[in-house]
Amino acid sequence: MSAVPTPFAAVETLVGVGPMPTPTERRERLRALLAAGTLVLPGATDALGVRLIESAGFDAAYATGAGLANAQYGVPDIGLVSLGEVADHVDRLASATRLPLVVDADTGFGQPVMAMRTARRLERAGAAALQLEDQEMPKRCGHFDHHALIPAQHMQAKLVAVRQALEDPATVLIARTDARSVHDIDEAIRRGHAYVEAGADVIFVEAPRTVEELERVGRELRGVPLVVNVVEGGKTPQLTLAEYRDLGFAVVLFANFLMRATIRAGAEALAHLREAGETASYAGRIATWQERQTLFHLPEFSAAEAHFDAVGGSS
Repeated sequence: MSAVPTPFAAVETLVGVGPMPTPTERRERLRALLAAGTLVLPGATDALGVRLIESAGFDAAYATGAGLANAQYGVPDIGLVSLGEVADHVDRLASATRLPLVVDADTGFGQPVMAMRTARRLERAGAAALQLEDQEMPKRCGHFDHHALIPAQHMQAKLVAVRQALEDPATVLIARTDARSVHDIDEAIRRGHAYVEAGADVIFVEAPRTVEELERVGRELRGVPLVVNVVEGGKTPQLTLAEYRDLGFAVVLFANFLMRATIRAGAEALAHLREAGETASYAGRIATWQERQTLFHLPEFSAAEAHFDAVGGSS
């Protein structure tokens, strides 16, 4: 039998996109996007979500920790998901998309040495960027109340350790601070500067309360890419993309917009099924059969199966 591509390589050829980008290529792509201007970053809770994000034309996707806890385990974002569960999740998402994947690594799951192991494992799973935060364990969603922080110097040590642990120098390191919720915006900005000194590539000041606070973050941390987290109904003002860009933010994160839209759409569909007892009249409001199969490349996999059946028959 003659040498043939692996099944997934055959599928990639049939799709017409060539081989999947390597992890380093994805990380370098993300760095280029950060340098180019404002990056809109939607969050995904599963492989379906990341496929939808890629199909919609976005340049990168966010593996949301809150979305993972909510959608995959049915629990709130209060630090209940383990490193192993996050690593398996990242592997599934990275395998389902060509996009760079920004991964919410929470606190790194412990002190600096544990954070090193976390970083190495998530990097090997396919993360293009790792986001670590300065909360104590167990962490809480940044738009909840009652946070507790580790000292800034402890977070600096964690960032230094993670930077040393990373195998690929192209991997992006994002440092998030929740100091605005525990202290004030002054402390959040002070920590932002400290985390840049410790090796962070990007700074994420969580939950500024006003446009004036957003403006201060953008002005006083100028020169480093900044993340603003847009939480519908949360604590940070919802502005236009142009307004965030003018305030100095390179990344506009919509971590759980897709999940929340899916919750509403799913609830409405199930209410119809319960009340009407049929789905035929609802067909115009759901994906068609062909749209579903196209999203998951069924035609390409079928063609690959036929290809290998022919190869096997010719041996």
